[in-house]
Amino acid sequence: MASWALGAILAMLASLIIAANVLVAIVLLCHIWKSGSKGLCFVLNLALADAMVGFTVMGLAIDELSQPFHASQNFCILRMAFVTSSCAASILSLILVACDRHLAIRKPFHYFQLVTGPRVGLCLVGLWLFAAIIGFLPVFIPSFQRISNHWKCSFFNLFQPFYMLTMFCLGFFPSLFLFLYLYCDMLKIASVHVQHIQEVEQAGLGGGCPPPRATSDMKAMRTVAVLIGCFTLSWLPFFIASVVQMACPECFPYKVIENFLWLLGLGNSLLNPLLYSYWQRDVQLQLSQLAAGVKRRVLLHLGNGRCFPGRDTKGGTAKAPPAVSCLELQD
Repeated sequence: MASWALGAILAMLASLIIAANVLVAIVLLCHIWKSGSKGLCFVLNLALADAMVGFTVMGLAIDELSQPFHASQNFCILRMAFVTSSCAASILSLILVACDRHLAIRKPFHYFQLVTGPRVGLCLVGLWLFAAIIGFLPVFIPSFQRISNHWKCSFFNLFQPFYMLTMFCLGFFPSLFLFLYLYCDMLKIASVHVQHIQEVEQAGLGGGCPPPRATSDMKAMRTVAVLIGCFTLSWLPFFIASVVQMACPECFPYKVIENFLWLLGLGNSLLNPLLYSYWQRDVQLQLSQLAAGVKRRVLLHLGNGRCFPGRDTKGGTAKAPPAVSCLELQD
């Protein structure tokens, strides 16, 4: 019963993660195609990485719902390697998004010269290669594997504590420290801008309106701050409890980590698209346009299905109005 309940929760969470991130990815792809914005490619990559997290978690949910399920050792290692790689790609994508916002604030006049298509592509390729290396280390290094006869595919049943510690030291903790550095630096820049605005207003030259540059900086800082806070609250309990469990297995049961704290970490992949759809004005505009197009098309189909007596054509069927695509509606 507990296994079925966990499987149902995983399946629901994975479905929400996939749906939200695929929708945001489609919207971002349309906006990038129209505007040519290179910085939004990092946000698009974050949505794709989180969608991949949802797909890999869906496999674990199916295993939980299909009990008794006895998978082989190699099958479980490959499955958990994909889960680890997708989670690592999501965390690394957050780093790139934060770095992109930091660069836009630190060097606004050189941003478009620095953030070019080849550099963005190189960063994304390097990100996925590094995420794959982190996730598939146990596949290529058998000493990281733990021989277990337990039926469940999980981190603590398959991987050695040394690999878990290596993953934490190379992945999570550097990411958290980099997030904090970027946030503190952007806070420093924003405070300098606010102080400058106050000095201008005191001199009677501001006109009562803050400069667009300062407003943009504050908005970017709030966005990164919320992302950092959600990331920390989502993943930090899991990583701290995992380190404690490796140091003292009797102090913290691993079932609590895998059944509760890991679900909290996965929730970050659901929060990311919701946060970006709320904070990014371009994403909001594209979502509203897409929703309007879908609504118009549904109304047209509903109108075609209605029967109006006395309006039949020669063939006895009403003439359908011309079909309108979503792209035409958006234009």
